[in-house]
Amino acid sequence: MQARVVSSSCRPSFACPKPAQLVPSHMANRVVYERAGALGWVRIDDGKVNAMSTTLMTELNEALDQAESDGTVVVLTGRPGVFSAGFDLSVFDSGYEPTMDMLRMGATLNQRILAFPTPVVVACSGHGIAMGSFILMCADYRIGVKGAFKIGMNEVAIGMTLPYFAIEIARRRLAPTYFDRATVLAELYAPSDAIAPGFLDRVVAPDDLLATAQGVAETLAKLDMKAHAATKLRSRRATIDAIDHMVDAQFNS
Repeated sequence: MQARVVSSSCRPSFACPKPAQLVPSHMANRVVYERAGALGWVRIDDGKVNAMSTTLMTELNEALDQAESDGTVVVLTGRPGVFSAGFDLSVFDSGYEPTMDMLRMGATLNQRILAFPTPVVVACSGHGIAMGSFILMCADYRIGVKGAFKIGMNEVAIGMTLPYFAIEIARRRLAPTYFDRATVLAELYAPSDAIAPGFLDRVVAPDDLLATAQGVAETLAKLDMKAHAATKLRSRRATIDAIDHMVDAQFNS
């Protein structure tokens, strides 16, 4: 299944209603890309919790391929109430190879977002847990919504060891005083409390999420993209290289 690609002249066609207005999605495509001028809107919606399966991540990579081809500033969002609850947990029970394939794809997806040639803004529409929080930490700007949502890495609390690549991403992004709390202690944060650690940059009302993300993205679209891409690679090179090494050592051995 490929990501669905459409075009529009201004704002994306999808809305971001309050969680109470949520209607289950039965879309054939889990990821939709819409170009709106200089912006490339990417919506993830699997009708559930946006679990990062290999299928969903393949579609997300296809949407990023289109955004890269278009040269758009990416605005990445989820379904109302959930940006992503993390990797598809059912895969961990299906055997070693499927698990390694999913983790490998997750690592390289995060690495791609870290190095993406145009700015990536995440409009975090609710919960951003585990792999969802990894993507938040890799983006260039991240906006959350007010509400009873959780942001962070819960792996240790559910009996999982954080992947090496996630630890490196957290080490680069999170405030040092929060690093152990977020990784070793699996501390989760309400959106308003997730700014200090570094998971989010701003928190707004759900109704304001897309408009706020649009404003941020339109400002970032005025950057010199060659300088942006070169500076991003220079400033993040150590983390990008560390993920390369870890993917080779952990998943390709």
